[in-house]
Amino acid sequence: MFYDMNTESIIESLLFISGEPMSFKKMAKLISINEGELKLLAGILAKKYRDENRGLRILIKGDKAQMVTSGENSEVVDKFLKADIEGGLSRAASEVVSIVAYRGPIARSEIEEIRGVNCSFTLRHLMIRGLIERINSPKDARAYLYKISFDFLKKLGVESVEELPKYDELSKKEINI
Repeated sequence: MFYDMNTESIIESLLFISGEPMSFKKMAKLISINEGELKLLAGILAKKYRDENRGLRILIKGDKAQMVTSGENSEVVDKFLKADIEGGLSRAASEVVSIVAYRGPIARSEIEEIRGVNCSFTLRHLMIRGLIERINSPKDARAYLYKISFDFLKKLGVESVEELPKYDELSKKEINI
């Protein structure tokens, strides 16, 4: 098996930034290595994470891999998530939910283009809180779109997103980046 010494680092970065299961096919294409070699290397990397008793793990299921937190830390992670869910929205969460409200349904990549940063964790946080929903993209079966949930509307006391301030103006306005 031939690969650059940086390949493990690249796999870690891709899995971390993805925030969701990522197909070996997609990773192999991005890294420019054979899919079979990538699967083998991901397996080696997953074992290394387990053996070193790290706070993160790499899960492999079928043709996909995902970086997750270690089960041994679930109690503390659950406390953190519960406190985060019960508290107010962070600035990042407020920005993302606003983008989804005014531009949704919208792809994660479009949200990230507007904000200029990865939004995986924030989107997951907003879904857990019930403020947004994820739906399949009609244009690409492998992708998702995000839209406002009924709970979001209930919490704001509005019947539709059109009742949001300046909705007509902001929902159609092009954003210059």
